[in-house]
Amino acid sequence: MTTLAGTPDRPVRVNAVLDTPLSRWLWLVKWILVIPHYVVLFFLWIAFTVVSVIAFFGILFTERYPRSLFDFNLGVLRWSWRVGYYSYGALGTDRYPPFSLGEEPGYPARLDIAYPERLSRGLVLVKWWLLAIPHYIVIGFFLGGYRFGWWDGGLVAVLAVIAAVTLAFTEKYPRALFDLILGLNRWVLRVAAYAALMTDAYPPFRLDMGGTEPDTPEELS
Repeated sequence: MTTLAGTPDRPVRVNAVLDTPLSRWLWLVKWILVIPHYVVLFFLWIAFTVVSVIAFFGILFTERYPRSLFDFNLGVLRWSWRVGYYSYGALGTDRYPPFSLGEEPGYPARLDIAYPERLSRGLVLVKWWLLAIPHYIVIGFFLGGYRFGWWDGGLVAVLAVIAAVTLAFTEKYPRALFDLILGLNRWVLRVAAYAALMTDAYPPFRLDMGGTEPDTPEELS
């Protein structure tokens, strides 16, 4: 799998590989299989919120996001993305997600956020609620609901289930649907990183589809 690290101008990088073959029917019971993850993520997202509040004051007074806190919140987002990718955020793999806050380079769903050396004291006061409101409206349609880091309803889950039903009858996960689902998840994760104060780079209103982040200006156009 290609590793694409985040950079200051493109701080959030979301990549995934569509596994083949996929089980035609496992998706019907994944909601049961991921219950242990949901339990752990419930507490992790409580901690994520507390850490974000502490980081808020750290940025406000020092212009820095404490590195250990940043790494923890990045780990929660990575864990959540892996669980979402396995379950109804994409249904793109049958490999059970690890119980890990680490990078897990062998797993088919990857997330990287570049650590910012400095963050704006002024933006930290408004970006997580005021500036992000337009994005909240958009991703609310994508997700339908967002509970403790896992996806519940909305366009993403509907498209994933459509892909799974197609897989059940044709043994193929439609590539066009996969690319669209990854684009929607990429948008959500960019907004999550911005709202969690992990970057000052405003998320683009752009659907970058496909499993791999676009790198060139041509790909972004």
